[in-house]
Amino acid sequence: MAASRGFRNVACWLLGVAVSFCVLLPLPAGRAEDYDVDLALVLAIDCSFSVDSYEFAVQMQGLGRALMTDAVKKAIAQGARQRIAIAAVQWSDDRNQKIILPWTIISGPADADVLGTVLMNSQRELSEGGTSLSTALTFSAALFAAAPSAERQVIDISTDGRNNSGPAVPPVRDRVVAQGITINGLTILNEWPTLDTYFESNVAGGQGHFVIPANDYDAYGEAILRKLLREITGPGIT
Repeated sequence: MAASRGFRNVACWLLGVAVSFCVLLPLPAGRAEDYDVDLALVLAIDCSFSVDSYEFAVQMQGLGRALMTDAVKKAIAQGARQRIAIAAVQWSDDRNQKIILPWTIISGPADADVLGTVLMNSQRELSEGGTSLSTALTFSAALFAAAPSAERQVIDISTDGRNNSGPAVPPVRDRVVAQGITINGLTILNEWPTLDTYFESNVAGGQGHFVIPANDYDAYGEAILRKLLREITGPGIT
């Protein structure tokens, strides 16, 4: 228990450092194109029954390491504003969603390294439950009300399962997309070999949306890196 508390304290300290780097200030009124960041991105992390402790760790390690790569740092630097904002949530069934990272701006390599370390050290905060993609989308979409002004708003949702809790997904997907939010998916095919097809039909949507499959959790790290690069760079990138 002491080791667990110590680990959690380190993660909390790192999160505090990240937030101190990335204070969000209100923007003055201006033209519609006077955005604060190129991208506001919600990372929606699956914590359902089908995700064991090893698979959860693979997700967090993959996300953290991807943000710390030179490729991602270069992609951010090539944007018009050279800044993106990221928030992260954990989710499972229709009663379990939690913000684990409030909106945080990455405006340089040091920020990316700090945020990557925070995610790599993040603990599972939710009880295991069913898979409510619909509620995860609703919860994630609501976060944009407090996000910095962004040229693009994207929900990045990864899972190995289909919706089995809460409302049907397509109507929720359509409402989220109608708000100008793009939904991209990373499907882990270890349990549902056609999950990517399911995502294309029911979950993903919005301008330039895409779904990237990973055959199993061992392929997650490479897949999430490709996914982040496409999201940061914008539509039209393969």
